[in-house]
Amino acid sequence: MIQECKTLQGTAIPGIPGRLAVTLAPDCARLVLRLRPEGRAAAGTALGLTLPDRFGEVDESGERLAICLGPDEWFVLLPECEAAAADERMAATATSPFSLVDVSHREVGIAVCGPAATLALSSFCAFDLESMPAGSATRTILDRAPAVLVKHDAERYRIEVWQSFADHVWSLLAAVSREIALDI
Repeated sequence: MIQECKTLQGTAIPGIPGRLAVTLAPDCARLVLRLRPEGRAAAGTALGLTLPDRFGEVDESGERLAICLGPDEWFVLLPECEAAAADERMAATATSPFSLVDVSHREVGIAVCGPAATLALSSFCAFDLESMPAGSATRTILDRAPAVLVKHDAERYRIEVWQSFADHVWSLLAAVSREIALDI
């Protein structure tokens, strides 16, 4: 029997009021879309988003998020209840060959918010987060864990990390949170 495992379910990192909050992001459907660029508009319509055309660009509409990760690759976050319907709409409206894979079981989302969010993430991410534009995303490495990092604004990030690396990233965030609380 296969059982779904939610790695960080029930865990918490004490917040630092007014400075830093690390929480599990609301769960959602996670889809990896691969298609030729000429099919982008029709696919975006089917998914209820505009699929960005440049690496790192993000389109956010309510609970939906589309990230361009490559010339023919998008990472799409949707409400859980919409995953099956999105697949059906893609199949019905596609204008070119595509691959839409549900990887919801593979990943977990972590929200890092507050004025110290960039400082916290910079402690174990080599990517220059200060120069990363708000409303963008990138694939990166957090210590040794591959992740997709979304910068909503200067004080609000979302990490999408594989379940198998989630405990490691969570432990790093807990340690950094303690250091920030102690002004180390």
